Amino acid sequence: MAIVAIDGPAGAGKSTIARALAKRLGVQYLDTGAMYRAVTAEALRTGRHLDDSSAIGSLARECDLHVGLDLVTIDGRDVTAEIRTPEVTAAVSIVAAHSSVRTEMRRRQREWGDARGGGVIEGRDIGTVVFPDAALKVFLTTSPRVRAERRVAQSGGDVDQVEMAIVERDRLDSTRPDSPLAESSDAVVVDTGHSSIDEVVDQIVALLGERG
Repeated sequence: MAIVAIDGPAGAGKSTIARALAKRLGVQYLDTGAMYRAVTAEALRTGRHLDDSSAIGSLARECDLHVGLDLVTIDGRDVTAEIRTPEVTAAVSIVAAHSSVRTEMRRRQREWGDARGGGVIEGRDIGTVVFPDAALKVFLTTSPRVRAERRVAQSGGDVDQVEMAIVERDRLDSTRPDSPLAESSDAVVVDTGHSSIDEVVDQIVALLGERG
């Protein structure tokens, strides 16, 4: 099984769909966003300045990071719930913009894929930068409003405020100098706004079948 790259903006359903796809295919799955979130959580906990590329980069290189299906740890500390808090969500784009952090996370992501001989990997630059030769590249997207409504349904909050935060996150992710959020020229774009999880997974499985 080669790499299936699932990219897309915040709230497009990447994690849910990538996890379901991996289960359907019987392969392993990596949530790369959780890697950046874990580094962010540790930076916040230890009081590092988020704009300090050197300090955040050192943290990324030196930490013992594990991202599993239902458990995320950094230096032995369980941060599975912590990485989904509003504080981490608000700060992760700053941390993820540092080239020092991205270089290390890309190294770990490639190591993960190589060690397993493939798998389903989701993020924002998997098909464009991390695995440009992936067997299949899928870019999931839908409108900021739909993504906000999903977030509110999951975690509560004001849909207008959440939508504004998502639009800003999209702006930050798509304009960072190092590996910005973008559709790969050979990616298949899938709008998840009016499809169920199973329907999207069916579509991706069919695409894999077409490519042998």
